[in-house]
Amino acid sequence: MIIGKAISPFGIKRRNGTANDADAQAFITASGISGTEATAINTLVVNLKSANIWTKMKALYPMVGGTATSCKFNLKNPVDSNAAYRLVFSGGGTFSANGYQPNGTNAYANTFLTPSTNLTLSNFHLSFYSRTLTVGTAIDIGGNGNLASYTHLRTAVNFVSGAGATTVVPFTTTTDARGFWLGTKRAANDRAVFRNNLKQNSSATSDSNTLDTLPLFLGAQNNAGTPVLYSSKQCAFASIGDGLTDAEALAFYNAVQTFNTTLARQV
Repeated sequence: MIIGKAISPFGIKRRNGTANDADAQAFITASGISGTEATAINTLVVNLKSANIWTKMKALYPMVGGTATSCKFNLKNPVDSNAAYRLVFSGGGTFSANGYQPNGTNAYANTFLTPSTNLTLSNFHLSFYSRTLTVGTAIDIGGNGNLASYTHLRTAVNFVSGAGATTVVPFTTTTDARGFWLGTKRAANDRAVFRNNLKQNSSATSDSNTLDTLPLFLGAQNNAGTPVLYSSKQCAFASIGDGLTDAEALAFYNAVQTFNTTLARQV
C-alpha cells in the first residue's frame, strides 16, 4: 500500500488530493522524473490544453531529468519508439537540469518525424528554446530531406518552410539567440517568426513547395540523411506541430515560459 497516494483514472493523486493530468502522468512515469520537474510537466500540459493547442502538437520535448534517457521522450506520446517520435541522441551532447546541449561538431538527435508524412504543407510549426547567447549559422531544428525543400529553424536568424528565397522569413537584427523561438506557417502565403511573446517578422509571399521527405533533426540539419550545420545551443524545450495563430503563439510562449521558470532555467 502506498501511503499518501491513490490511483485514479486521471493519473496519480498527489498528497494535496489533486490528480495529475493523465497525459502528464504518462510522461512522468516514462521519463522517471519527480518533484518540481513532475509538477512543472503537469502544469505545462494543463496550460496547453486550456489554451486549446495541445491537439496541435505532434512532438514536445521538455528536456527534463538531466539524462539522455529522460530527455528523449516526446511529451505528446511518451513511448520509446520511432513511431512515437522519441529522440535518439548521437555524438557528444551534454545533459543537465538546464536541458540538452549539443557540442556544435557531431551531436544531434533524430526526431523520426518526417514532414512529408506527418505535417501539412501550409500548416506547421517548429520551436526551440535557446539558453545560449551566440547566434551562429547552425540549424537548431530542421531538415533538407529531398535536396529541394527545406524545413528548418535557426534561432535569431530565420525560419524556412520550402525551397527558394521566397520561403525564408529572416530575423537578423539581434546578436542574442536566447529565448523561445517559433517559426510557423498558417497558409501558403502566411509565415511568421516569434521570439518569446513578440512577432519578429512575417511573409505573405505565396509558395507551393513540398515538405522534406526525411526526418527532422534536433541540433543539426538532416541533409539527405547526413547531419550538417551542427548547433551548440542549449535546448530547454523544442516542438513540432501544426501552425499556430498569433494568439496561439503567445499562449504557447506563456505556457513554456511558465514551465521553464518553475525549473529556474528561464531566459
